[in-house]
Amino acid sequence: MFTSLRARLWLSYALLIATALGVMAVAFGFYLWRNPLLYRQTLARLRTVESGIINRQGDLFGNSLSVAMDRAAKAFDVRILLFDGAGVLLKDTDPAQPGIRLPRKANLNRAIPTVRDETGKLWLYTQQPLEDGTTLLVATPRPRVPLLNILRDELLPILLQGGGIALLLSLVLALGVARWVADPLQGLVAASKHEPVGETNPVSERGPREVRDLTRAFNAMIVRVRNSQTSQRKFVANVSHELKTPLTSIQGFAQAILDGTAGTPAEQKQAAEVIYNEAGRMHRMALDLLDLARLDAGTADINMAPLDVRLLLDSIVEKFSLQAKKSGVNLIVDSPADLPTLVADGDRLAQVFTNLVDNALRHTPTGGQITLQVQSTQSEMEVRVSDTGFGIPDEAIPHIFERFYQVDLSRPGGERHGAGLGLAIVHEIVAAHSGKITVHSHEGLGTTFIVCLPLFQRAANTLLRRNK
Repeated sequence: MFTSLRARLWLSYALLIATALGVMAVAFGFYLWRNPLLYRQTLARLRTVESGIINRQGDLFGNSLSVAMDRAAKAFDVRILLFDGAGVLLKDTDPAQPGIRLPRKANLNRAIPTVRDETGKLWLYTQQPLEDGTTLLVATPRPRVPLLNILRDELLPILLQGGGIALLLSLVLALGVARWVADPLQGLVAASKHEPVGETNPVSERGPREVRDLTRAFNAMIVRVRNSQTSQRKFVANVSHELKTPLTSIQGFAQAILDGTAGTPAEQKQAAEVIYNEAGRMHRMALDLLDLARLDAGTADINMAPLDVRLLLDSIVEKFSLQAKKSGVNLIVDSPADLPTLVADGDRLAQVFTNLVDNALRHTPTGGQITLQVQSTQSEMEVRVSDTGFGIPDEAIPHIFERFYQVDLSRPGGERHGAGLGLAIVHEIVAAHSGKITVHSHEGLGTTFIVCLPLFQRAANTLLRRNK
């Protein structure tokens, strides 16, 4: 029955309220048991007697005080005693009763002052000093009140009236609080059930702060899931598209060899070369996809070690020197002599700058220049790979690091090279080094890729722990 959160919250509040009312009832009942209405009425009667006698007091041994005490004792059925300043009994209207000593003043601080006589019997009393130094004490035996009578006459009516109304209002309030907390959560449950099937609108933020935080996190998760699903569909479509062309070529030329269409040795050699090249292209794409998957999962091998960036860039320039000379492009390194040592994975950074320089060479016309410029601050090192090539269109810059994205082939320098995974891998490697990469480009003027890498050893230690 009480399986839902709303029902359990309501039951919890109901039990809490019932417990609070029960504790209050017990405390009130204990108070009434110690100070029942009959005690309070009796004390009021004793104080009335006391006031009447004091108003008629006279000489200590005069008839007026003594007569007043006797009459009051008989009229109100009380016992009246008079003590001198030393606590010696001067008069007792009922001397046949066991003696009562003058109580200590501390007893007067009690809600219901009581005193015991010589036999241990309890008396309710009031005590008042007179002008002549004597003390007047008015007493009566403490009435016996059964606990059942207290509960029936005093506690039960209050509980039935005030407690019942309070309990009813509290339960209504508890129901409202339970709905306030549970309804937004049920909205999240309903939205999560519909998310895999159809379009789900963002859940409105309601309820306590923690529930609103949960709702915001849920809405953000929905956005991430949809983006992930979109990326996944896009990824599958792009991979299928990229594999289709080489597979078609491989299948066609293999068929030509099988059915004898490529009959001459030269034609067979040409078919074999096409098959080999397309297979190599597919192999490179598979390796790139594997690299990206490992970088995404954080399982790629990132071997951090001290690295001389100047030597790394010089080796990149040397590797591309022949290709740059053949293309008529000037390839230079601009680096200060006192460059600090960077803690990084040399092989991975070589992969980054190789990819950037290779792209720059493909998109820089004859007579152009590619510059690898290095500068550092106290916290990071910045490497700029700049070219004087065709540039990147403004609308393409936000997508340049997306997987399989390639610039419009109709533009200058837009020829297809690879599967469009190189810059995506570059971005992931730089991110794995806790760095960032940005791009600035103007069509017809050139492009600059800026790689910023932290110099702190702390960043390297973080990456080392990531791969353990």
